[in-house]
Amino acid sequence: MDGKGLRALIWVLVVVCSFVSVPASTAGVADAAGHRAALQAEDNGNESMALEDADTIHIDVLIAENGSALMTVDYQFRLDQGNNSTSRWEELRRDIQSNTSTHVADERAKWNATLVEGENVTERDMNISNVSITTEVDSAPRTIGHATVTFQWSKFAFVNINRIEAGAALSGFTLDDGTTLQFRWPEAYGIYQHEGEPQVDPAPSDTPDGSVTWRGDETSFTDNQPRIVLMKNAGATTDPNESTQPAQGPTMPWAIVTLALALLATVGVVGWQLGRRRRDGPAPSDAGTDAVRRADGSSDADSTATTETEPPPELLSNEERVLRLLEDRGGRIKQQEVVSELAWTEAKTSQVVGDLREEDEIDVFRIGRENVLTLPDEE
Repeated sequence: MDGKGLRALIWVLVVVCSFVSVPASTAGVADAAGHRAALQAEDNGNESMALEDADTIHIDVLIAENGSALMTVDYQFRLDQGNNSTSRWEELRRDIQSNTSTHVADERAKWNATLVEGENVTERDMNISNVSITTEVDSAPRTIGHATVTFQWSKFAFVNINRIEAGAALSGFTLDDGTTLQFRWPEAYGIYQHEGEPQVDPAPSDTPDGSVTWRGDETSFTDNQPRIVLMKNAGATTDPNESTQPAQGPTMPWAIVTLALALLATVGVVGWQLGRRRRDGPAPSDAGTDAVRRADGSSDADSTATTETEPPPELLSNEERVLRLLEDRGGRIKQQEVVSELAWTEAKTSQVVGDLREEDEIDVFRIGRENVLTLPDEE
């Protein structure tokens, strides 16, 4: 092959290679153009949906007996407002499923900021853990997309024996319109009432069974709100706005039995004193009486008769019985010993101890897993 033929062959190969590379380049340009078109579509009003764009947000706080809380934040998107809402929700759903760790990190950071403020108010070391996010669609009665975030919040509430105080960790928390905050608690607890007033502040928007709810469109928390005080076996009504006192004392049959026992005890004491007076009446004036006479001329009977008689336990109130037991034990006793000595239930004992502590009649502290009661002047 001469030189001209070789050059012609090289030009043919160059032309063929150029045609082969054009489709790949064209595809790359098409992809870039499509991406720019998508961005332009978003810029024209179809922005990607975010969690904060939810139509309503429901925050559920399930308070545990140890003071921790299970937090559930339900971002709800109404999908019955046209195909645009549905398509944007599906885009958000796919993004959450493919970038779960990113959304979890964002939610953890957001709630950690709230937690830091709660630590400053309560002076308790708190922690957020087990953060997760899931999505689902509920079609009844309306089609709603749910993006649900859950996590554990340690030391959310303050626990003291059978009393739980909650809300300070969210002090001053902002409830936007369309946002609700709900507190729930264990079945054994009820809202504590002081002098007939439920200890819930501010007044809740709604009071479903075993919970209270505040709505953002009618609630604005101050620095000391929200606040709720729970008491174990408090027997509070499900409506904390009612000013009725919780049931106290024994029911009618036990009241009659107690009254009858007290009457019998009183009659027995009077009869015993009358009988003793008869036995200790004027003694015969013989020499044998000198053995029971003191140097000042008084007798044992005279000394006994002047001794103040303490009322029997049946006539004492529950609080007085605990205080007397404390005095008999030198000013200190374990709460479990009170249960055994007075043959009470643990719930009744906790209630009486809690009332005494509220009135500053006693102090309560823990040794290991046991509660110890002391008189205020005892160290």
